[in-house]
Amino acid sequence: MGVCKVRFVEGGRLRVPWGYVGGVQCDPIEKKPFFHAYPGALAYSFGMLGCDLHCSYCQNWVTSQALRDPQAVAPPHDTTPGALVQDALRQGARVMVSTYNEPLITAEWAVAIFKEAREAGLITGFVSNGNGTPRVLEYIRPHIDLYKVDLKSFDDRRYRELGGRLQPILETIQWLHAAGVWVETVTLLVPGFNDSEAEVRGLAEFVAGVSPDIPWHVTAFHQDYRMLDPATTTPAMLTRAAAIGRAAGLRYVYAGNLPGNVGDLEHTFCHGCGERLVARHGYLIQDYRVTKDGTCPQCTLKVPGRWGAAFEGQRTAFPFLPHDRTRRLQVL
Repeated sequence: MGVCKVRFVEGGRLRVPWGYVGGVQCDPIEKKPFFHAYPGALAYSFGMLGCDLHCSYCQNWVTSQALRDPQAVAPPHDTTPGALVQDALRQGARVMVSTYNEPLITAEWAVAIFKEAREAGLITGFVSNGNGTPRVLEYIRPHIDLYKVDLKSFDDRRYRELGGRLQPILETIQWLHAAGVWVETVTLLVPGFNDSEAEVRGLAEFVAGVSPDIPWHVTAFHQDYRMLDPATTTPAMLTRAAAIGRAAGLRYVYAGNLPGNVGDLEHTFCHGCGERLVARHGYLIQDYRVTKDGTCPQCTLKVPGRWGAAFEGQRTAFPFLPHDRTRRLQVL
């Protein structure tokens, strides 16, 4: 059995998760977070059970730690790829995302869903810790458009506390960018854990070294699961980290989880002329000015990302559960 506890060898055959979801939710794409990919779109988000890491501050621990922690109880719902895709279409989703647990450990199931999603015209994406090998990345690459990587720390010692190593995550970010997948990175800023100036600078310099156009989201920690000691991240802490990121060369730095309290760090600005292109408050799009060609209307500079031919409006500014999801997802 693997460390994830959901992949194992039985009689010489590799057995992998299949045919269920541990949770389904309809989210604004900004919640993933993707800020440079189809703003305002609805992301139909599904997860399974298990994870290869065991982060003590995990906000999805009910699903990710379901096979390690007896308190984590998330009953699976039997379903098929076709049923999920049809439900996503009924909800008005534009994007289908594997999230809530670690999607790399259930890659075969995600690919089966993404094949049908692509045929139906949907965009596909992973929200992942990035702890992958070239083999799994090559396997999912033909079927995936967007990839959010949680870069949890820039200290290998800290990563080992979470059950992993730093280097594979760095290599995943490099591989995805080189392969043409749209990548955004996120760091949950935990006071006393990963917020030292040297570490934040090293992390930001690494991302900028891969590409200064990769968005970096620095988000606020709140006490959750088993990490109940550190103080909650303040707006000033996020602002300081964002300033370090910009000084390191990153062109698109965002602060999350504290809407309305982080100045202009929720908005997207043109790197060339400074024009505000997308205004946000939390997950709500307040203004959208990217042209149909994905450029700044003021200076015509190309804005890195995945933009639609036109802004289709805000599908939802709040997560919600799909209506009648049990009846629709259940295999009869």
